[in-house]
Amino acid sequence: MKKFDTKVQHLKYKVLREVATEAWEDRIAYTSVDIPHKLAPGKKPTISCCVYKERAILSKRVKLALGGNRENKKPIEIIDIACDECPSAGYEITSACRGCLANHCEDVCKVGAIYFDVHHVAHIDKSKCVECGRCAKVCPYYAIINRMRPCQVVCKAKAVGITESKELFIDYDKCISCGACVYQCPFGAICDKSYILNVIDLIKTSDGNSSYKVYAMVAPSIASQFTYAKIGQVVSGLKEMGFYGVIEAALGADMVALNESRELAEKGFLISSCCPSFVDYVKNFFPDLKQHISHNPSPMITLAKVMKDKDPDCKIVFIGPCTAKKDEYKKPEYKGLIDSVITFEELQALFDSLNIEICDLKEDTLDDASFYGRIFARSGGLSQAVEQALKEQNIDFNVNPIVCNGIDECKMALLRKSKNALDANFIEGMACVNGCIGGAGCLTHGEQNKKQIDDHGEKAKDKTILSSLENLK
Repeated sequence: MKKFDTKVQHLKYKVLREVATEAWEDRIAYTSVDIPHKLAPGKKPTISCCVYKERAILSKRVKLALGGNRENKKPIEIIDIACDECPSAGYEITSACRGCLANHCEDVCKVGAIYFDVHHVAHIDKSKCVECGRCAKVCPYYAIINRMRPCQVVCKAKAVGITESKELFIDYDKCISCGACVYQCPFGAICDKSYILNVIDLIKTSDGNSSYKVYAMVAPSIASQFTYAKIGQVVSGLKEMGFYGVIEAALGADMVALNESRELAEKGFLISSCCPSFVDYVKNFFPDLKQHISHNPSPMITLAKVMKDKDPDCKIVFIGPCTAKKDEYKKPEYKGLIDSVITFEELQALFDSLNIEICDLKEDTLDDASFYGRIFARSGGLSQAVEQALKEQNIDFNVNPIVCNGIDECKMALLRKSKNALDANFIEGMACVNGCIGGAGCLTHGEQNKKQIDDHGEKAKDKTILSSLENLK
């Protein structure tokens, strides 16, 4: 059965699975492990130009599976040796050049990078070119194109760049940890570091949960994943793995909907705070608007605070689609609330490392949140929940939201607000297209995931937001 969208995801999964298998059996060290030879045992390479390079790349993947560079606090890292198959980025003149007499490209070039051969065909001197793009704009034949690398194209925060020596780098001051570059890189040369060893250690150290209880907090987007099984079987699999209990982060979403709706009514205008990548984007690129960001933390943090208040010794592992959560939970202001974060990709690797076939298990229950908390997983769900929360609290306020699906739409809404041209009083920002169901750590992506989220929400349609929170009292 196909569990992933791409072969790159499957390769990453195989490394994670092998690392987890070794860790469960106490056969792994943080500094060295022989897993690359297990994954590439033959003499012929299967991916790269030679087996030695392939093993070197796999060694780097294993390092990321072991937690990556400890000095780099951000979750996204580059496997530099895997990043040399992309064409040199920048402007190029194609065969569409007709060698025209106008020479507009030469006229607009301020650095003298355009020159012509004996056939009067234009060329670009890369040693002079500053990638301004003026030549491409004036070419009447559209013969000049910009060959940007896929990671650069998808990084809407402009955090991915190329050095003068054509090496890839990430500007971590701009990076919002959304993971778009991770999912879109055709060679898997950009990857998120994994904390699966932390999770395994938490479960093993709990010693049958006698020392402390380990909870899995699952994001509402889980309903669109593991499509080969039922959601109740996923819950059973988590408990078989060693988690004491499984709780919906959507319950935290219900809490956020109530709090954020009150804050919106009080202030009259609000920017949502549920997506950590979007919040970082506002702070980095629209600092004058950060005062409008909701003071409510994300559903993950909100629910974790309640759980830790009830049981300070409990351990919480957040499981979701989001690489940015690996950054969020380590922020100083949230220290001690979440004990580790893994993605759905990593959860699949953990299941298989223990040979847990979730589709063979009996169904357990997952019945914490309301319909509105569960639809936080897809674009537009937060706005619907806020509107419902206003009704349930009898707050007379007309919410007029703008739903921003992906950073491009977020940017446009923020620009309009910065110029006082936005006809809305609530900005729902989601960094990933389609919302959390489009997160980089998902097993599958696509429009079909939205229906699965709505179907999962319908199972809780008998609950109101307020009634879903009764069990927390």
